[in-house]
Amino acid sequence: MSIEQTSPNPSAKPRVAVVFGGRSSEHAISVSTAGSVLRAIDREKYDVLPIGITQEGRWALVSDEPARMAITDGRLPDVSQVAEAGEGQVALPVGPGSREVVWSEPGAAPKALGEVDVVFPLLHGPWGEDGTLQGLLELSGVPYVGNGVLSSAVGMDKEFTKRILASHGLEVGRYTIVRPREWETEAGRAAVRERVADLGLPVFVKPCRAGSSMGVAKVKDLADLDAAIEEARRHDPKLIIEAGVSGREIECGVLEFEDGPRASVPAEVLVGGDFEFYDFEAKYIDSSEVRVPAELDAAETAEIRRQAVAAFEALGCEGLARVDFFLLADGSWMINEINTMPGFTPISAYPKMWEATGLSYPELIDRLLQAALRRSTGLR
Repeated sequence: MSIEQTSPNPSAKPRVAVVFGGRSSEHAISVSTAGSVLRAIDREKYDVLPIGITQEGRWALVSDEPARMAITDGRLPDVSQVAEAGEGQVALPVGPGSREVVWSEPGAAPKALGEVDVVFPLLHGPWGEDGTLQGLLELSGVPYVGNGVLSSAVGMDKEFTKRILASHGLEVGRYTIVRPREWETEAGRAAVRERVADLGLPVFVKPCRAGSSMGVAKVKDLADLDAAIEEARRHDPKLIIEAGVSGREIECGVLEFEDGPRASVPAEVLVGGDFEFYDFEAKYIDSSEVRVPAELDAAETAEIRRQAVAAFEALGCEGLARVDFFLLADGSWMINEINTMPGFTPISAYPKMWEATGLSYPELIDRLLQAALRRSTGLR
């Protein structure tokens, strides 16, 4: 793509800025998600401007080449592989009243790239999915797909997700939080070990504000706890440690329609190979399977769909979310977490669930974009 000054989009088609990549450890999954979305967007209906954020935080123009954004033979994609050459940066509008995207590079006058009508933020993890990018877009007055600042921030932080869900009468598991300063003192570390012992083994150690199972470890022996905590702290200084439960992993997609949110048919995660749980490699590299629809009876299906919508509304979500559950041996449901920007990779459960519900991948993308274009900016 050449960098030339452009006039406002002469066509009547809405222009979509697809923003992906980012500084989090989920960078590669975001790139793969963007590739799938770029393939699915109806180019007869929308103009598209792909914008990648490098792992260093530079906003770059990228080639509109979805095939180069896929996870291939275990190789993880990166924005730097599809970014235009040079050190220039893309800047979104900085205040209400303008939707002009600008390209600037050292020693040269900024160049206008035309206006955008809506942003599709496909970032996963901190510095994108957590309300930070959503806040920037609110300040700019640019419509965007998906959840607002608060629901994005709460959905990213597993502690506050659980607090809010529990306050609405939704079942969540037992857990403890490890805050940064606590782990930095011997007394604090001792207190953490004591709380974990009270939870009982096994436990799952997780970064509190990350996804894609990055940095997650199953701990079956307290002797392995410290190493698991140190690994998780590479992704987030704040951790959540959850008591292990025995149950089936069931997911359910929620999508906002004109008359309110609706739930998809559910899916079941079937962890394959020698994996003990649905970690990063099991999700994206190896042989795990998502069965759509999940093998549930009518009552179980109705209940998970009800609870998924209840969780969506409890967190004040907009647009879309994926709610992850455990179906326990006694037939009860427990919410594990909520994902406010679920993956859209070729193997991701969210688009598969909606396809099984009757909404194809391109139709799903179109519905999300149309909902964002209708939604007002600012307080709502």
